[in-house]
Amino acid sequence: MSFQQGLSGLNAASKGLDVIGHNIANANTTGMKASRAEFAELYASSLTQAAGGGAGIGVVVNAISQQFTQGNITVTGNDLDVAINGSGFFQLQLTDGSMAYGRAGNFKLDESGNIITNDGAKLIGNVTDPITGAVQTGVPLTLPTGKGVAGTVTDNISLELNLDTRTAIAASTTPPTAVTTYGTSLDVYDTQGASIPVGVYFSKTAANTWDVYADYSKGGGTTSDMTTPIGSVTFDADGKYVSSTPTDPLSLTGVQVASSATAAFDIPLDLSRLTQDAKSFAVTDITQTGSAPGQLTGISIADNGDITARFSNGVTQIAGSIQLVNFRNVQGLNPQGSYWLATSESGAPVPGTPGNGNFGSLQAGALEDSTVDLTAELVNMMTAQRAYQANAQTIKTQDQVMSTLVNMR
Repeated sequence: MSFQQGLSGLNAASKGLDVIGHNIANANTTGMKASRAEFAELYASSLTQAAGGGAGIGVVVNAISQQFTQGNITVTGNDLDVAINGSGFFQLQLTDGSMAYGRAGNFKLDESGNIITNDGAKLIGNVTDPITGAVQTGVPLTLPTGKGVAGTVTDNISLELNLDTRTAIAASTTPPTAVTTYGTSLDVYDTQGASIPVGVYFSKTAANTWDVYADYSKGGGTTSDMTTPIGSVTFDADGKYVSSTPTDPLSLTGVQVASSATAAFDIPLDLSRLTQDAKSFAVTDITQTGSAPGQLTGISIADNGDITARFSNGVTQIAGSIQLVNFRNVQGLNPQGSYWLATSESGAPVPGTPGNGNFGSLQAGALEDSTVDLTAELVNMMTAQRAYQANAQTIKTQDQVMSTLVNMR
């Protein structure tokens, strides 16, 4: 027995305790993967020795491997928290411009709208242009937090309502039924997103025939002429829509905001979903295009990584998508702080869409917990402590043997 074996055992046990301590310290670290110390025997050998005839000279820590198992997923309710359920890594651009990879999805927004980690690394993905729809791949994900979205002009209105066939012809009553008795209102928008109130009204002129009136701004403080209908709509004997005249669809002409800040425009008015039945007048649906300007109010992240932005004007847009990467040999990755770096042993990153192929899906509003099992780590710590004590005892025993030899007379 020599001191070398015991000393190597002390060093190996000490490093094993370091790994266990590191695991325990990171039991609450999001996305952390537990590590394991792997030991190997050491043998003395020479060219003239027969195979397997070398004397054992101790132990060495051969590798410290990480266990890339799936951690538990905890729901947080935060829109920017994202957990990977399965294999894959988030692709991140560090502050120095280099690329790194991680599993922790506790993201934040910076002052420019970039999705970042707590260390300032930017999340990489695909960004969609809200106007052209063009997609940029492999770039930092940015949300339109400052500029929002511009207003869009209304270029179509479609009404779904029922006109009561039991209604008397307007001119036959005393006094005549007011034009505004049966109608609805809505807001349309000009090219700058300015709101313009519009009222659409129906007045019965004959069996199965109704005149249509519209009340809206025409610029300069004027309004449309409510004494003249913009057209009429007819139904067949079964109460089904037949047509609108003089045009089908009808049109709101010369719509313009009162300040005349934008040019006047026309809006088609589709009445093809109207019915005429023996039941009370009721509006069931109003469909229109156009919107006012809006600011970002929230985001949602789908399982496939698509990021949908919600704006104060009710508009939703695809702002981009999160892209995952994977490696042929994840054990070849080089851990650096909260991230991993690619190496020649890991191979180049392979991008993919969450939920496709071997890539895990995403769960928004949740985080992946550390894979550290505290109970197992405490048991491992006691085992490593006993190994350390045993190796110390071999050194003590060797010391006693050497002392006996030295003191022989």
